[in-house]
Amino acid sequence: MNHLFEIATNGPGLYEFTREVSKWVDLANVDEALLTLFVRHTSASLLIQENADPEVRSDLTEFFHRLVPPTTDPSMRYLTHTYEGPDDMPAHIKAAMLPISLQIPVISGRLALGTWQGIYLFEHRRAAHRRQVAAVLR
Repeated sequence: MNHLFEIATNGPGLYEFTREVSKWVDLANVDEALLTLFVRHTSASLLIQENADPEVRSDLTEFFHRLVPPTTDPSMRYLTHTYEGPDDMPAHIKAAMLPISLQIPVISGRLALGTWQGIYLFEHRRAAHRRQVAAVLR
């Protein structure tokens, strides 16, 4: 079974879509399976992360911004891919460092996530986007 999730983003940050994935898995009516998620973009990532405290999401966003700042930062002047904006190449670097696919077991018809775990698209660009995440349930 396959599906394409669309996630609207509005700048850098983590966008949770656990509820949408869970609903789709429920509709699939499978007892045991493996869910694979794959982001179809080179400037966004996927994460399983805490979904209880929003400070975790803002801290992760800030950490990666400091780790890989925009090309306007003097420490990034060595980058040459700059014609798509100062956040483009740093977004590619972040996506190269973080997962672009996830695998989650489905056990007894439910995602086998921990109590405080959620599924996130991590947007690395400043502009709003509509991101696509392909899902395969086998």
